[in-house]
Amino acid sequence: MRQLSIVVLLPLAACNQPSPQNQETAQRDAPAIVEDSTRFEDVEAAGGAFTPPPNLAIEVALDRLGFSSGVIDGKPTRLDDLALRGFQAANDLAVSGKLDEATRAALSRAPVEPLRTVRIPQGFAQGPFVPDLPAESGKQAGFDHLGYRNLMEALAERFHTTPETIVSLNGPDARIGAGTVIRVPNVADVDTANLKADERGWSATLAALGVAPVQPQADKLVVSKSKGSLRAFDSADKLLAQFPVTTGSEHDPLPIGNWKILGVSRNPDFHYNPKLFWDVSDKQPDRLLKPGPNGPVGVVWLDLSKDHYGIHGTGEPASIGHSESHGCVRLTNWDAARLAQMVKPGVSVVFEE
Repeated sequence: MRQLSIVVLLPLAACNQPSPQNQETAQRDAPAIVEDSTRFEDVEAAGGAFTPPPNLAIEVALDRLGFSSGVIDGKPTRLDDLALRGFQAANDLAVSGKLDEATRAALSRAPVEPLRTVRIPQGFAQGPFVPDLPAESGKQAGFDHLGYRNLMEALAERFHTTPETIVSLNGPDARIGAGTVIRVPNVADVDTANLKADERGWSATLAALGVAPVQPQADKLVVSKSKGSLRAFDSADKLLAQFPVTTGSEHDPLPIGNWKILGVSRNPDFHYNPKLFWDVSDKQPDRLLKPGPNGPVGVVWLDLSKDHYGIHGTGEPASIGHSESHGCVRLTNWDAARLAQMVKPGVSVVFEE
C-alpha cells in the first residue's frame, strides 16, 4: 500500500490533427471483464461523521443524470452553473443556474448521498500502470499502452474526480492500495452483465470509467464556443445530456458550422503528425501512438466531416473548461465515453459561437 499523494501532470495539447485509425469497433473475442477489477464493495464508514464539500451532492446528482460539471470536486464553479442550466432546460424549469426548490425536487431522481465508502478491489489496484509515461504526446511513441501512471490517477477517473479531491475526502495520511477503504464521490459501478467482450477492450474501459454501456440515443450535437458546452438532443429535439468542453484557441479556432460524425473510434490508435501542431517543430517525425486514457485523444475519437477535427477525450480532465485546445472539442474521458455510447455515424454536429 502507498500513501495518498497528489499527482500533478503537465497540460496536454489536444489536436487539430488527423483522425485516429481503427474507426470500426468490433465485438469479437477478447478477455472477459474481470469482476474483481470493476466491483468496488461498499462498506460502512468508520471514524465518525464526515461532512463532504457542500456542492458535491449537486455535482454527483447531475453527473448521474447526464448533466456533467466535469470533475466532481465539490467546488462551486461556472461549470456547476452551466450543468444546472442544462438540467433545468431539459426539465422545463426556470433556467437560472441556481438550486431552487423546483430544481432540487427534479434532482431527487438521483441518489442524494454524495459519497460512497468503498474497498479498493485487488484487480483494480494491480493496474497495470505506466509510471514513466511522458506527458508530451510526441514522446509517447514506443509505449504499448498509454495507461494511467498510478493507482491514484486511475481512482480519480473511475470516480469522475481529481487526485486532490480524493486526498481532501480521506486526509493526507490516508493510504490507498488493494483492500484499503476510502471515500469517493458516489459514482456507481457498472453492471458487468451488460458488458460484452470486444477486441479493443472498450467494455473494460467503460467499467474503469464508471460509464454504463446503455445510453439514450442522440440525433444532434450542439457545441457552444461561448458557453463551453456540448449538448446532445434526440430526434424530437429534446435535450438529453450536456457536457463541459474545451474548444479551440487563437491559433486553431473552432470551425463554426454544420458537420457530421463520420465514425466512432473507441480506444483508438493515434497518428501523431507534428505538421498539424503550430507549437511543434515540423522536423519531428510522424508517430503512431497506442491506445490509452492518457493519449492525446483519451479513450474516444468522434471523427467529423471537417478534415482533421474531432470530438474526443483527454488525459487532463481538470483542464476541461479552463484551457485551450488545438482546435478540436475535448471532454473528460468519462464524458467522452458516455457520449460515444449515445452517437453513431451520421449524427449532425453544430459548432456555434
